[in-house]
Amino acid sequence: MLALILAGGEGTRLGLGEKPLVDICGRPMLARVLDAFTAAGLEAVAVASSRTPMTVNYLRAQGTPFYRAGGRGYVEDIMESATALEVAGPFFTSVADIPCLRMEHVSAIRDAYLAQDKPALSTWIPRDLCPAGGCRTEYTEMVNGVPSVPVGVNILVGERIRELQEECRLLLRDPALARNVNTPEDLAGVRRALCGGKDSPRQ
Repeated sequence: MLALILAGGEGTRLGLGEKPLVDICGRPMLARVLDAFTAAGLEAVAVASSRTPMTVNYLRAQGTPFYRAGGRGYVEDIMESATALEVAGPFFTSVADIPCLRMEHVSAIRDAYLAQDKPALSTWIPRDLCPAGGCRTEYTEMVNGVPSVPVGVNILVGERIRELQEECRLLLRDPALARNVNTPEDLAGVRRALCGGKDSPRQ
């Protein structure tokens, strides 16, 4: 199964250059997300844009497959890249700013998708697991009776990419998935969680 990792954001709120390349314990945030998918046995393709030229340079240097989308928006770039890459079957989409994502999460999401019969799947976590400001709380919805927010990892069917696809909503209760990096405070929390309790970029 293919995974498209959306890496076209500038990260202006962080003020640290291109968001996918923000350092987490000596490695770009994007690299950690790519690793979670490849470790789970998926083919990962980064979707960059004209707003992330340094990210494109990094991907080229690493030999990582990438597609340069138009940067018109998250949904638009998914549709463009899936169409251009001729993806027909189910594929993952993921944001690049969830550096605590692990192989086990990806595998659990894939297994849940294969165990149900809807064409799409979205992944959610309970809102009460979110650190202050660390989740997309403006998108809160009820999932299994629990106020929940999206993780940013989904599965869609490529040949139906221009259709509204019926989805299964998967609720996971792992606080690691709540660490979405948008602000300096979010970044400091992730570095404390992943870098041996230190706020600094490197151990």
